[in-house]
Amino acid sequence: MVISATVRDIAIIVVAVQSIVIGVLIAVLIWQIWRLAALIQTEIKPLLDDTKATVNTARGTVTFLSDNLTEPVIRTSGTMVRWRRTASALTRELIPRRK
Repeated sequence: MVISATVRDIAIIVVAVQSIVIGVLIAVLIWQIWRLAALIQTEIKPLLDDTKATVNTARGTVTFLSDNLTEPVIRTSGTMVRWRRTASALTRELIPRRK
């Protein structure tokens, strides 16, 4: 009976120590989660805001270039091709063909 009481007491002490260690580890885990949330708010959110502003600036630049550079170049190129085709069609009969 003395041996079983001793084993029981040792088991109770081991379970109590495990409960204390688990409680401390849970407290550390909660503290780390709190630090992660603070890091996200202070570091990552401003970084995402800056990235969003950069993307909006790039979008504005692309729109500006499309409106003021690309479309006029395409229109001018199309006009030049039409003029060249028209001139070619009109002068085709005037230039003798080589055989």
